[in-house]
Amino acid sequence: MSTTATTPRSTAPKRRPRYGGYGLELVMAAVAVVFLFPVYALVTLAMKDPAQIADSPLSPPAPPTFANFGNAWSSASLGPALLNSTIITVISLLLLIVLGSTGAYYLARRARGLGYGLYILFLLGIVLPFQLGMIPLYKLVDDLGWLGTYHGMVLFYTGIQLPFTVFLYTGFIRALPQDYAQAALIDGCDHRQAFTRIVFPLLRPITGTVIILNAVFIWNDFFTPLLYLGGSGKETVPVGVFSFVGQYVSDYGLVFAGLALAALPILVVFLLLQRYVIKGFAGGLKG
Repeated sequence: MSTTATTPRSTAPKRRPRYGGYGLELVMAAVAVVFLFPVYALVTLAMKDPAQIADSPLSPPAPPTFANFGNAWSSASLGPALLNSTIITVISLLLLIVLGSTGAYYLARRARGLGYGLYILFLLGIVLPFQLGMIPLYKLVDDLGWLGTYHGMVLFYTGIQLPFTVFLYTGFIRALPQDYAQAALIDGCDHRQAFTRIVFPLLRPITGTVIILNAVFIWNDFFTPLLYLGGSGKETVPVGVFSFVGQYVSDYGLVFAGLALAALPILVVFLLLQRYVIKGFAGGLKG
């Protein structure tokens, strides 16, 4: 009598094709192409001479020319404009980080009474558009004698962006455990030492987010520097590029080369710190 061996059937469920996942990937790839197309057009036109642009503006440059970048740098005076933008942006960011983080630490740990009222006041600063106060702000800066100066612009950007910065820091600090700071206070630290030595190093993700979002706004702002710095010789990059584009509007290769040089510094900062953006928002949403 022969016995027939039977193979046990596998009970593991069969994997079905991930049609939904593939479709989502295709959609994301299409969205990426849409967002990358302006960058491709900017770089392509910046590396072409006028004849190539007239013949085929969006085809790859053959051969590419880098003379437009040197000519744009010298013709648009981008060197002084980049220096002006860098000084204003860096000093404003430092003040926003210091004032925003310390203010948010107090508001996050004092959720009632005066702390809650101040937090609502900062939120109103986000809701109300700053354009409503442009005339009074301009009059204030003029009365202080700060028109055409770095500190006038730094004061403006610090005041305008401080509510948003405090909002980001407050949400992130509320999500942090209080045990670290309390342990430092028990060990003999005061609140300033507990914040600078314990709490602030934990704010690295949200600080990266604050730097990126504020730097992009300050660096790309056009109207405020045009109003406050026009004719002072301390114009920022957007104002310098605007005057440059108006002068060389027929030479598109030169214009796009100037635009690429103006956008390069803030693009590098974004690429270096972009991984902190999601971490900062995720930590803030937990609070």
